Amino acid sequence: MTRCLMLLSLMLLVLPVWGQQSTDAPVPSPEEQGRAVAIEADRRDQGFGDTTTELTMLLTNAEGRQRTRRLSWKTLEATDPGEGDKALTTFYEPRDIEGTAFLSYTHISRNDDQWLFLPSLKRVKRIASANKSSAFMGSEFAYEDLLSNEVEKFDYRWLKNEACGELQCFVIERKPRYENSGYTKQFAWLDEIEYRPIKTEFFDKKGRFQKTLHFEDYRIYNDRYWRAHTLIMENHLTGKTTRLTFSPFLFQTGLTRQDFEPSKLRLLR
Repeated sequence: MTRCLMLLSLMLLVLPVWGQQSTDAPVPSPEEQGRAVAIEADRRDQGFGDTTTELTMLLTNAEGRQRTRRLSWKTLEATDPGEGDKALTTFYEPRDIEGTAFLSYTHISRNDDQWLFLPSLKRVKRIASANKSSAFMGSEFAYEDLLSNEVEKFDYRWLKNEACGELQCFVIERKPRYENSGYTKQFAWLDEIEYRPIKTEFFDKKGRFQKTLHFEDYRIYNDRYWRAHTLIMENHLTGKTTRLTFSPFLFQTGLTRQDFEPSKLRLLR
């Protein structure tokens, strides 16, 4: 009886997804509940159009030595069924990587597309799907971490609800459906009120607890869209960390698909 009441309480927390239901309705399975949380989190971020921001990347190795990089990040929301968001990252500092650009297209039912432009080679290189688990520009973020988390890319399972700092969070497990992921599973904490990601734990292909991503300094835009302004990725196997610190986000700046064409990467320097 206690478990049934707990599951019913969770179902009531995700009423925006499940809709009004009578108390004698079948209790959703953990898989259904996990997916419902992911769907609601995605729904709340729909309609943002596009965003532009600048950020600082701070790389810290196990001995505490640090390197700093400065870059921009642009995103374009998907409008076509079966397609995910597009993202473009361009490095400006230090000088030895100035002009390096990374472009990603997330797809729902086929392999994602990713391209990297390296000024030293003067050519645009497509990143093979088999390499998406590789480290991005020496950071603790993998290429796949920079793809948008489209709901259909994962299988879900609700695990529990628990406190996460001053908030209460859903804790869900998600397993990548796509090929060549570097992860067997991820545990994600999302707050119960705004469905914002608070923390994600990553487990590698050997099942080891590899990394934790922390989302901090949330701010709201247009009275609706929450954005974390600090992301911290800790690698528990290497002792390295990568901190991303974002400037304020600009929304609906007029970006179009043409701004995210691979052929334009070499012109961004």
